Amino acid sequence: MSEQFKLCTRKLPAMFIVGLTLIMQGCGDHPTKSKATKAPEDNRFTKTILSNDLNEPMELAVAGNGSVYFIERSGKLYHYDPATQATKVVYTFPVLPDTKEGFGNGLLGVTLDPGFDKNHYIYFYYTPNKLPAAQQVSRFTLEGKDSLVVASEKVLLTIPLELEVSAHTGGSLDWDRNGNLFISTGDNTVPFASNGYAPIDTIPGRITFDAERSAGNTNDLRGKVLRIHPEPDGSYTIPSGNLFPKGTAGTRPEIYAMGCRNPYRMSVDTATGIVYWGEVGPDAGEDSDQGPRGYDEINQAKKPGNFGWPFVVGDNKVYPQYDFATKTIGAPFKAEAPVNNSPNNTGLKVLPPAQKAMIWYPYDSSAVFPQLGNGGRCAMAGPVFHYNEATASPTGLPVWYDNALFIYDWMRNWVYAVRLDSQQNFKSMEPFMKTNGDFRRPVDMAIGKGGDLYILEYGSVYGIDNDDARLVRISYNGGNRAPVAAITTVDTAGTAPMKVNFSSNKSYDFDEGQAMKYEWHFGDETAAVTDSAPVHTYQKNGVYHAILKITDPEGASSTDTITIRVGNTIPEVKISTTDNTTFYFDNSPLHYTVTVTDKEDPAINNEQLMIGLHYIPRSKAKAEKGHQLITTVPAHPGKLLMEGSDCKACHQVDKASVGPAFTQVAKRYEKDPKAPAYLAAKIIKGGGGVWGEHSMAAHPQLSVDEAGQIVKYILTLGTPQAAGSLPASGSVALKDHLGKEKYGAYVLAATYTDGGGNASPLSGSALLLLRSLRVQAEDADSVNNINRSADFLGAIHNKSFFVFRNIDLKGIHKVTYRYSSLDKDAVLEIHTGSVNGPVISKLAYKATGSWDKFIEVTAPVQAPAGNSDLYFVFSKDQQPDQHLFTLDWLEFKP
Repeated sequence: MSEQFKLCTRKLPAMFIVGLTLIMQGCGDHPTKSKATKAPEDNRFTKTILSNDLNEPMELAVAGNGSVYFIERSGKLYHYDPATQATKVVYTFPVLPDTKEGFGNGLLGVTLDPGFDKNHYIYFYYTPNKLPAAQQVSRFTLEGKDSLVVASEKVLLTIPLELEVSAHTGGSLDWDRNGNLFISTGDNTVPFASNGYAPIDTIPGRITFDAERSAGNTNDLRGKVLRIHPEPDGSYTIPSGNLFPKGTAGTRPEIYAMGCRNPYRMSVDTATGIVYWGEVGPDAGEDSDQGPRGYDEINQAKKPGNFGWPFVVGDNKVYPQYDFATKTIGAPFKAEAPVNNSPNNTGLKVLPPAQKAMIWYPYDSSAVFPQLGNGGRCAMAGPVFHYNEATASPTGLPVWYDNALFIYDWMRNWVYAVRLDSQQNFKSMEPFMKTNGDFRRPVDMAIGKGGDLYILEYGSVYGIDNDDARLVRISYNGGNRAPVAAITTVDTAGTAPMKVNFSSNKSYDFDEGQAMKYEWHFGDETAAVTDSAPVHTYQKNGVYHAILKITDPEGASSTDTITIRVGNTIPEVKISTTDNTTFYFDNSPLHYTVTVTDKEDPAINNEQLMIGLHYIPRSKAKAEKGHQLITTVPAHPGKLLMEGSDCKACHQVDKASVGPAFTQVAKRYEKDPKAPAYLAAKIIKGGGGVWGEHSMAAHPQLSVDEAGQIVKYILTLGTPQAAGSLPASGSVALKDHLGKEKYGAYVLAATYTDGGGNASPLSGSALLLLRSLRVQAEDADSVNNINRSADFLGAIHNKSFFVFRNIDLKGIHKVTYRYSSLDKDAVLEIHTGSVNGPVISKLAYKATGSWDKFIEVTAPVQAPAGNSDLYFVFSKDQQPDQHLFTLDWLEFKP
């Protein structure tokens, strides 16, 4: 796979997809059925792991009896037997090993013959371990379920390769209903020198950098979707109706669709004959003189055609001609009639008109398909589901998904169901299993005879043996669903004898109104109990696993487990300061002291105490309300940003994969004062050449500050000193907000892990949150008789009030308000403790004359001692007393 898969250049996503759920329209010539009118609930789908801990799984095929055949890139063919629920290695193909020049090749595609139940034919797309290098499509015969007759190999088609730096050699296999075999092939072109734009480098000696010789060449099988008809003797014939009639000079008759970059996963709708594929697109993060930014595509071929690469991308956004020797820009290519003048072209010069992608999306959010989110890209497509009432399994996909095309993205970890109209044109799309899919980088999907959906998941990191690489089955439950057990208890650690109050009140059942049976096992050899909220006493020190099992009247059940540690208590950690405990001030350090007490550790080991200071910009803190915006000890904000991105798909903390380890990056740049700005810009704009040939994609969706936080986190990983803790007491400068998006928060977090006592180690933690002196009005902890929008507090009337709780006003003497008021003067007072509490500030404000005219006014504050709840109360004794005020922000001042 490698770069053609673009795994090191993508970002997740994930987690922010918005879908449209619309009633589908039926099509095709499959059996008729009634239409569902309501989308099935996510919780009616369950995911079952059939085979786990795979090593780069690629493609799968499902037989009529439910057997699943799937492959790994390294050469292994597996068989999953539904009868025994066991997975067996059937055969290991001798494939071309990974080298710098040949990384990404191997065993890439598998499919079963349409007559598999009778002829037992199975087909593979793979790279044999021999030179000169080539991909080949071969047919083998299976004996029984899981014995490959190696001597039965018939090589149908050979596609020569040029080996150099993982140059787009992906491929996929599928069939139409007429027994024609479709084969997708990558363009075998190195993309790195083109800076993420069109690879049309015609400098002599650089043939692998020119996609015009392959994808844009009518006389070459690479960068294509091919269509052939396998014959019983192992040969093939050419079906009528391919892109070029057989015998046309300068063409290959096998070509069905040309102009493909890397159609890594392809699928044929057997009902309509339409071909779909996901096109892994180029890396450019922004438009430039060299061409449009990169887009991934979901393509639809209703008939043979040219899909434009490397002359166009997306919805026919054209590239200009570009001279790589002189770095000069030429005239743009013409989408209606691309001309291939490359000296490496052996086919026609004037090509068929370029076809637009059905769906296309960049790294950043798409204005056309906003529901797909932003971040990394690795588009894949197929299959199309057709509900058949005669063969439908009770656990198969419901009729709601009839005629839906399933698309998915390896990097963003989503799956969508695409709806087409009666002419098979794009209509809408909706997320599939959005809330509980937990997809681990889906790399192939197939639907069994009864409608069960099978997914191969590649696992978290590209290019390594992932523990979470697996074969899974998605099953639908249209009837009774199992209840969900959930244990709650306040007491999870203590000393013997230890009384624990258990509760099941957070447990629930999707099918309401059923009486549940409860069964508790406390892990200490005592008898099980059947109460819903038992009290149990542990008499001896140790670590115990308490289990709750809940069963509904139909016998469906689930369990939950909680760990109880007896013999150790959680250490108590406190942070104190002589400074303001709510706000930070410009150019003022924070003086702090961290104290730890622990019953089992009379002598506190400061090596187990970790203290860190983090600055969180408002752009990341805004989702939570008020000064309570963080309630747990936070990780480094850069780490949080990284874990929500695609970075870990290609980088590990301390091991190299497709990209360097983060520790390597940190060590290389630890003494370079220019590194933070350089690396942040590189994350946003993309680039390559520092760590080898692989490029890192652009991340235009990240702000400069967000990229900078990621860089800061990476640079802490270089040496133990860089990643170490602050001392237990001292002062620390608060300067990360200066010159930046400054209205965020500082978090001083302290965590202590004890020695374990007579059980196992426990950690206690504390944090001190300091917020900006400027407070957005809409972040108020509570409001009364006020409308809260995303940016303001408005519709404020007489006796309206809002509250900020637990505020320390030490060192505060004034407060400034940014407000507007149409035509009513009134009074704004700050009370402590309640709406009727002592008044510490009073502002008699004047109307500004327009709701759009905001001004700033300042009122004095008499700061009380300690922390107080601040009630901001509006009053106007005379009528009219409605719609008095709109507040943008307020700022406390020394």
